[in-house]
Amino acid sequence: MEAIERTGSFQGLYHVLGGVLSPLDGVGVKQLTFAELFERLAGGAFQEIIIALDHTMESEATARHITSHMPDGSIKVTRLARGLPTGGDIEYADELTLVSSLTNRKELV
Repeated sequence: MEAIERTGSFQGLYHVLGGVLSPLDGVGVKQLTFAELFERLAGGAFQEIIIALDHTMESEATARHITSHMPDGSIKVTRLARGLPTGGDIEYADELTLVSSLTNRKELV
């Protein structure tokens, strides 16, 4: 949350889950604040939810859990873009980063 706040470019509300799903570390649905998130969303006051998590297997599972419990499509679900960082050197990027960069590319017009 602090990293996003430092940008000064987001004016919405936050919901902090308190971590990501990680069964091997004993972190399941009940250890995170999913119930509170879904309760807030059920109020119908939100148009979009931005999932702002790291690019890890646990984060992917957490994002899938959130999307699988979203109401009937009335709330847009987005995720922070992934790929090459600004100023990054493509020659030294790992394969996963390059795949994400290609998958999340944007049209230039």
